[in-house]
Amino acid sequence: MPTTADRRRIEATAMAPKQPNSGLFVGLKKGHVVTPKELAPRPSDRKGKTSKRVHFARSLIREVAGFAPYEKRITELLKVGKDKRALKVAKRKLGTHKRAKRKREEMAGALRKMRAAGGGEKKK
Repeated sequence: MPTTADRRRIEATAMAPKQPNSGLFVGLKKGHVVTPKELAPRPSDRKGKTSKRVHFARSLIREVAGFAPYEKRITELLKVGKDKRALKVAKRKLGTHKRAKRKREEMAGALRKMRAAGGGEKKK
């Protein structure tokens, strides 16, 4: 999810490039001529970004503990193609639509990873 700083950067690149001011009082390029100030990155720009250490700890816990029962249910629903039902289950457990969508995508990614590794259970 993009941070506020990322959104500002995206918005700045999406708009037409601003013409430099001419120093005149009127006209299309009106305004005082100034050099833009280079701002140092703020600590708040890093908000929400997980560090290497936290990422490692979470991945280790996931590897050891596995999935929660509701997460297993979501993966089962995704396996049989019931994406909407999986979203409903996730929303019921997590509380918000946004969190549920993120969880469904996370489970779908885990499922893709399992299939790529050939770890899908084959029943006879």
